[in-house]
Amino acid sequence: MFRFLGVSLALALAFASAPVRAEAPAPTTSAAPPASAQTVTVFAAASLKNALDSAATAFKAKTGVELKTSYASSMALAKQIESGAPAEVFIAADEASMDYLAGKNLIKADTRSDLLGNSLVVVAPRSSKLTKLPFTKEAFEAAIASGKVATGDPASVPAGKYAKAALEKLDLWTTVEPHFAFTDNVRSALMFVAREEAPLGIVYLTDAKSEPKVKIVATFAANTHPPIVYPIALTSNATDNGEKLLAFLKSKAAKPSFAEQGFVVLK
Repeated sequence: MFRFLGVSLALALAFASAPVRAEAPAPTTSAAPPASAQTVTVFAAASLKNALDSAATAFKAKTGVELKTSYASSMALAKQIESGAPAEVFIAADEASMDYLAGKNLIKADTRSDLLGNSLVVVAPRSSKLTKLPFTKEAFEAAIASGKVATGDPASVPAGKYAKAALEKLDLWTTVEPHFAFTDNVRSALMFVAREEAPLGIVYLTDAKSEPKVKIVATFAANTHPPIVYPIALTSNATDNGEKLLAFLKSKAAKPSFAEQGFVVLK
């Protein structure tokens, strides 16, 4: 039976509270000159936060344009754009979320490309005695014990979809499924492991590298799940600043921001 995490894992298990919402607040901007001339609004998958924040600093230094960024699950962001949210650039963690907007003519199709790649890993709290987790039923049962495995909800979060596909491929889904605690984005899952509220989590490599309170105990082979790809595109209402940002994120100048976090740069 699927279970969801709220403000804390303990409360979630006791009260079945709603999933955590972990969208980062948009950065504040200067009041003058007009914000429309100084900012560009970006909706991006939660797993991009550290890398995109770094790229934003470099972009502002080069152009004077500041990013207003909202981070959340890719499909949640896509539906916000569908509802009229003023994003100019969308970066998803899966093709399905970008396809959703493309099917509604809400992106500029000729600007779409695959920007980044990633890997899927199992993490444990840094304090855990576990150092290596074999992909066997016995190993997972011992590592989980009476605890939970935190990851994104496979019904809506790309990381959760990849996790489910990998576990099914390895004949581990039925073993792990009763222990899952699903979150509404991958950074929330990472948070619960970092706070030692879950003994295991399934997240992206880049998430694991961003959090010193967790450690990687297993890495899923690439052939156990669909390719993890981050498509990028301008939305149908993008401005010149959106076009500038798109070009920058695909340039050599932005590559270090992504590579340092563990992303594979595809463009």
